[in-house]
Amino acid sequence: MKPAPFAYARARSVAQAIELLAHEEARLLAGGQSLIATLNMRLSAPRLLIDLNGIGGLDGIARNDGWLEIGALVRHAQAERSAEIARHAPLIAAALPHIGHPAIRNRGTIGGSIAFADPAAELPACLLALGGELVIAGPQGSRNVKADDFFKGLFETALTPHDVLTAIRVPAADAGTRSGFAEFARRHGDYAIAGLAAAARADGKGLRDVRLAFFGVGATPLRARQAETALGGGDVAAAVKALEQDLNPPDDVQATGAVKKHLAGVLLQRVSRQLLEARS
Repeated sequence: MKPAPFAYARARSVAQAIELLAHEEARLLAGGQSLIATLNMRLSAPRLLIDLNGIGGLDGIARNDGWLEIGALVRHAQAERSAEIARHAPLIAAALPHIGHPAIRNRGTIGGSIAFADPAAELPACLLALGGELVIAGPQGSRNVKADDFFKGLFETALTPHDVLTAIRVPAADAGTRSGFAEFARRHGDYAIAGLAAAARADGKGLRDVRLAFFGVGATPLRARQAETALGGGDVAAAVKALEQDLNPPDDVQATGAVKKHLAGVLLQRVSRQLLEARS
């Protein structure tokens, strides 16, 4: 199929993009790896497509005041090569090779992946696990939204139709940071049947501030809060058992909810070893 007819505009600034978003049924184009497919299948039919790729300054990666800031137009492939991300956001570095295939990562953007908010995608879960923030520009100015408050429902976020996501920010890793990542997919590069991104702080022989963000098991990336408490207490078995209360995956075309919950427990055991081995 081919897209329905639409007008096209190439924004030269964030302010111009916001101004163009005042048009009815406008959509933003960054890497286009999700949007173009939905256009071709006519699942999306905007009247105006606003190309963000002409805007300078949205493709930077920098550490500032204890945070690592990643511009929304940073390509996945660029992020994979970034020494700053490898050093200060190792969880994101671990997740990036699992996103699609090289051709997709060459075009897909960090901001586009997070704004699209596919519940089986890796980066939204990483942002949630890290306690990150999103920098959003809108008609009333710029604001920061915590990842815990950003993902609202299936493909629904705190972005309004007039907002532009300009960057994400995560606390820069240091010697006490621990992270782990694992997922199950039918083939490498496919969306995950179930996945887990985790972050914690080393605390002597244990862990504290544990954040477990599962993906592929609900309408949004989900924190398993009871499992976090159990794992912070050093009891991996109790953490796995707590997933019975934390998660209630729906059946889908890839697996039943029961299978997904079982896989979540296996992932938690694997990722727990990553966290504890890194600590030691």
